[in-house]
Amino acid sequence: GCIMDGKLYPFGEIARTENCFRCSCSPDAMRCCSLFHTPTGYDKENCKVVFNQKSCNYDVVQKSDPSKECFVYSRV
Repeated sequence: GCIMDGKLYPFGEIARTENCFRCSCSPDAMRCCSLFHTPTGYDKENCKVVFNQKSCNYDVVQKSDPSKECFVYSRV
């Protein structure tokens, strides 16, 4: 298998690792892509970015009230 962040994964396709990556594990390499997109266009003065491990995505919330989401107009 392949080891990533101290965890052993079996050979083959891995739909989702503990750190939110989709990977392919072979005897010679482990290739991974992230399952999340990083917010780049949002109100940086009034909002902050928080990683949501459960959904494997970034939430952009108001600094003054984190229960309220902010509008995101671009992600990479």
